[in-house]
Amino acid sequence: MITKPFNLPGTPLRPGVRLLEANAGTGKTYTISGLFCRFVVEEGLDISKILVVTFTEAATEELKKRDRKYL
Repeated sequence: MITKPFNLPGTPLRPGVRLLEANAGTGKTYTISGLFCRFVVEEGLDISKILVVTFTEAATEELKKRDRKYL
């Protein structure tokens, strides 16, 4: 399988489900936070309409911190 790096600023934003799957330390939290902020800023989505799911409490806290900082 050939893979290419995820292009956060160049990825088109469309309504729907997104799945990010990657190994530890590859930037998943950064990417999730970047997509969240793009949907809020570029698409004008209300944050109460966006569901972000992670698998650990530590990742959840990190996302909260980053999203607040970026927004």
